[in-house]
Amino acid sequence: MRTPDTSLDPRFSDPDAVPTPWSTAVDALATAQLCWLTTVRRDGRPHVTPLVAVALDDAVHFCSGPAEQKTLNLRHDPHVALLTGSTEWDRGLDVVLEGRAVRTTEQQVLRRLAGAWGEKWDGQWQFDVRDGAFRHADGGEALVFTVTPDRAFAFAKNPFGQTRYVF
Repeated sequence: MRTPDTSLDPRFSDPDAVPTPWSTAVDALATAQLCWLTTVRRDGRPHVTPLVAVALDDAVHFCSGPAEQKTLNLRHDPHVALLTGSTEWDRGLDVVLEGRAVRTTEQQVLRRLAGAWGEKWDGQWQFDVRDGAFRHADGGEALVFTVTPDRAFAFAKNPFGQTRYVF
């Protein structure tokens, strides 16, 4: 696991807060059932969508159909924010990654990721790998993207603490 420079921002943290370890933030991403992805449309407007993702090899991976809005957005601007967390004000941990979404096409990596998807969701997400993409049982194609963070943030609650990670 890459080790980022980690700092607690005292402006947004309780006096008794401590930085959230990067391993805790990674665990939150790895166990999240749902993430939200923000991409940028051609006209500059943000596009936010929920999706399932897999954390593996110091990155977070997601998939999208070739004609989906997020895929169209990534063709002209690969910068994304990917986040997960709790909807409760005073419990849980929210994690935000910032980076570039890069298409993953290597067959061996895709096979590992397909296995990770199936394992994480007890077989509910099953993909075959062919021609540099995932294939659904109905033959539909899903492109796979990898986000390796440039920076990330963890927002701890109770005590409140904002941790910044720079890679």
